[in-house]
Amino acid sequence: MSTSGYYDWLKDREHRAEREQQIRSTVIDLFQNEGQGTYGTERICGCMRRDGKTASYQVVKRIMAEEGLKSSHCRRRQRSLTDSRKARSDEYKNLTTGIKITEPFQVLSSDISYVRTGEGFDYLCQIRDVMTNTVLAEYQSEKMKAELVLYTIKMAQERWQLPVGVIFHSDRGSQYTAKKVMEQVASYGWQQSFSRVGKPGDNSWSESFFSILKKEIIHWHFYPTREQARQAIFEYIEVFYNRQRAQKRLDYLSPIQYLEQWQKDQLRKAA
Repeated sequence: MSTSGYYDWLKDREHRAEREQQIRSTVIDLFQNEGQGTYGTERICGCMRRDGKTASYQVVKRIMAEEGLKSSHCRRRQRSLTDSRKARSDEYKNLTTGIKITEPFQVLSSDISYVRTGEGFDYLCQIRDVMTNTVLAEYQSEKMKAELVLYTIKMAQERWQLPVGVIFHSDRGSQYTAKKVMEQVASYGWQQSFSRVGKPGDNSWSESFFSILKKEIIHWHFYPTREQARQAIFEYIEVFYNRQRAQKRLDYLSPIQYLEQWQKDQLRKAA
C-alpha cells in the first residue's frame, strides 16, 4: 500500500469511528431519555429518520445489543375482566364495523384492566381517541363497578368537550351496559357501540393500549400501595404516553403531537 493510500485509509477509519460514536450516542439517548427504556430497534430507527438521521436496522440492533439496551416489551396476554353474559341481544350494535376513521374524536375506545398492588387489585378505566391514540381520560378504583366507567366518561367530556355524534365503543361488560352509564352517554349525544360477544378484536384499540401499558410499567414493577400505582400510571399516560412516546402509526410523533399537527393541517387547508 502506498503512503497516500495508507493515510486515506486512516482518515476513512477515523471518520467511520466518529460516525459510529454519533449513532451510538443517538441510540442510547433515544432509548434512555425519550423512550424511557421502552423503545425497540424498529422504533429507534423510525425516530432517527424522523429527526433527519440515518442508520440501518442491523447497526442499531448491534449497538443496542452491545450496550445491553433491551426494550421492556415481552409477550403476555391480557385476560378479559368484564362479564357480558347479560348483554347478548341484538340491541348492542357494533357501529365501528367497516367505518373509515378520518378525524380525531370520531370514534372513542374504552375498556377496563387490572393492576396488581401490595394492597390488592386496582382497576383502571381509560377512554382513547382511535385516530390519534390520545388517552382522553383515565380513572382508577379498587372496585370494578359502573361508577368507574361513569366517572371516566364525565372526565373525558369535561376535559375535551367532545362533539355530538361521537361513537363510544367498548365491550359488552356490565359496567358499560349499566343503565346509568348508557343514559350518561346518551345525554352527551354520543352513539354507544359494542364489540360482538366473544370478539375482543372488535376493541383492539384498547386491547393494544393495555398491552403496551403493562409491558412498559406494570409487569416488571411492584407497587406496594394503590396510590403508588395510580401515581405511576397517571404520570405514564399524561406525561409520557400522550406527549412523548413516539408511535410508528403516527409517523413517530406522540399522540398529542399528532393531534396538534392534524389541527394545524386543517387550519392550513381552510385558509
